[in-house]
Amino acid sequence: MLRQKKSLRFVFILPIFFVLSSTGAFAQSFLRDAEIEQFLEDYSRPLFAAAGLPAESVGIHLIGDPSLNAFVANGLNMYIFTGLITAAEMPNEIEGVIAHETGHMAGGHLQRSDEAIKAASRPMMLSLVLGTAAIIAGAPDAGIGIIGLGQQVGQANFLSYSRGQESRADQAAITYLDEVGSSSQGLVDFFRKLRNQQIITFNQANPYYQTHPLANSRMTALEARVQESENLENVDTEEEILRLKMVQAKIHGFLQNSQTTLRQYPLANTSAPARYARAVAYYRSSNLAAGLREIDSLIAEQPDNPFFFELKGQMLFEHGKIAQSVAPHKRSSELAPQYALLKVNHARALVALEQEGPLSEAIDILKLALNMEPDNIFGWTELARAYSAVGRDDLAAFATAEAYFNAGVPHEAHRFATRARKMLNEQTPEWRQANDIIRATAEDAARFQRRNPDPGGRRG
Repeated sequence: MLRQKKSLRFVFILPIFFVLSSTGAFAQSFLRDAEIEQFLEDYSRPLFAAAGLPAESVGIHLIGDPSLNAFVANGLNMYIFTGLITAAEMPNEIEGVIAHETGHMAGGHLQRSDEAIKAASRPMMLSLVLGTAAIIAGAPDAGIGIIGLGQQVGQANFLSYSRGQESRADQAAITYLDEVGSSSQGLVDFFRKLRNQQIITFNQANPYYQTHPLANSRMTALEARVQESENLENVDTEEEILRLKMVQAKIHGFLQNSQTTLRQYPLANTSAPARYARAVAYYRSSNLAAGLREIDSLIAEQPDNPFFFELKGQMLFEHGKIAQSVAPHKRSSELAPQYALLKVNHARALVALEQEGPLSEAIDILKLALNMEPDNIFGWTELARAYSAVGRDDLAAFATAEAYFNAGVPHEAHRFATRARKMLNEQTPEWRQANDIIRATAEDAARFQRRNPDPGGRRG
């Protein structure tokens, strides 16, 4: 499920939910997916430690966009485009880029003005409001979670590095890679690939190339040091390469046109990545039976893979087979209890049953998930839905306030928190949290009220 979190911290996000831009065939969007997040986390954590960065405070954000791009911004936050992942031939290329961007973070190379931040935030927040509204209306996708957060995130106006900073980040990257025992060749391979693409498509400036200028002298210095590294021959294993191909297959299945994916992974290709991609493509094109055949074949081979069960649950849920989706979602969470996203998906299926017992179970699961990821909007939204279904309007209002607060919509968070505080017992932690939200959003809510007077007196 492509989404976002906050531990290594991938920011919040919702389940597979497409919000495509009207300005292009492929909208940029933040994604949440436990499998891809873990893939990136496994390569990132050792590098962050080598750089002396607090890994628990670093945010890694996955952006759905076919560009070969990655950047750091707004403090300890790294943004990686799906296009970079799908273009990589080896995991070490992605590891090299992460090491390079880590060099920028450790070197304090960020250059963003307050006005640029504000300009980037406006379309992002608007998309969050629309995405949250769609989820509350019952339109979310339980898998690859996509909320459109603005079409220009990560473009050249977001940050700009000098060539001196780029060279220092290169050298830092090699140092970090050497420290964790990884080859630096992937970094060179990525930059060479980028340069070749730039030459072929000289009239289409690549975002990464624009924000990360690649001088000949810099490339020469980089290659020279890489050749001297004692880890040069530490190549990726077959298992690591297969893992990358599985991640790429999932991205292709969810983000490409289904027919394109089926052509890319024909039936003659019986590899695990091909079946994974086809499972997604079939279910997205409403061929549930074919999709289930593919995912069941993978489950038979890897019965302890939580992400296969997650996808099966998603497929069944989104084709209206709610009761049948509960078991695979539950199994995915049992196999990987460390992922809040899998718990939220399981709870979502239980909530959709609209039965007293499952609703009570869903509330308990969601509380646990939100203890793990307190800023998970989708978790708060589902908790609000569950509380409303059992007649707890006070707690439903509180959960909705939390959802809006974490979505960055302070005036709505303030409105629902105010409503919740009126109904909740003052001795409860929910009352205190609602009160905290009210205080934190009071200024923004007042500003919104002045700009948008409500003749009906609905707010407050």
